Amino acid sequence: MGFPGTWMTESESVVYRVVPKCACSTIGQIMYYSDHGAFFDGDIHDAKGGMHKWALDESQPLISTNVQSHSSYSFTCVRNPYTRILSSFFDKICGIQRNGNRYRGKLVPTLVQKYGIEVGGEDGKQEFDQIASFRRFLLFARDTIRWRRPMDPDIHWSAMSGHVSTFIVNGGRYDKIFWTESFNDGMQQVLDQIETPNKVDLSTIPRFNESESEGHGPKRAHPVEDYFDDLSMHLVYEIYKRDFDLFKYDFKDPSNKMPIGEIDLDEVHAKLGD
Repeated sequence: MGFPGTWMTESESVVYRVVPKCACSTIGQIMYYSDHGAFFDGDIHDAKGGMHKWALDESQPLISTNVQSHSSYSFTCVRNPYTRILSSFFDKICGIQRNGNRYRGKLVPTLVQKYGIEVGGEDGKQEFDQIASFRRFLLFARDTIRWRRPMDPDIHWSAMSGHVSTFIVNGGRYDKIFWTESFNDGMQQVLDQIETPNKVDLSTIPRFNESESEGHGPKRAHPVEDYFDDLSMHLVYEIYKRDFDLFKYDFKDPSNKMPIGEIDLDEVHAKLGD
């Protein structure tokens, strides 16, 4: 299986396991800048050079050798499951993507038809009941994860622990897992541990989050907690129990996006390494 979703700088200064919807665009650009002294012109996910990615055939042997010998500092970044699934809904379901189309073609029409979801019209900018539609989307997300129907789960709403675990199961070990919610602190701790060809000053780095900043979909109209009633919270816990437990987020309070404990790397490796 190898190391899907793993990126590595060309200088091999650092290895990163991508977790979708967890600041991966910004992290990728920081890695690119640390090697080249400039940002990639465009979405870093589209870059076919300037960085090693598992999706590029020529990068795979280099990444495998590095990760299995733990030659470089390895890290990943996680996010509160409540805000992550909400972000996935507004970005991937309601939003128009960079190519001007809906995400995954027939996905949204299927959701409208089978789950009664509204997405703000053709352009995603019309008024609609965001809370009702999100809760219906949550049922769909649960169905994909629990029963793999009407489709396999998408990487943007499948559990973070699943992404994080593939790296461990295949012989990798993380030196750091930090939270999106305290991004600068966590990313600085990574940078402090590595030698990069170009120095990175986090205070000057813009946030690269093309999907949510281009205005191609509706803006969230309510506080996070308004989207989650008792049933929604139950569904979220059913889907993301391991994420809450391992990455120390507060299941009981959707309004609290901050972690409530420290991530125990030994616990993560033990529980996700089987």
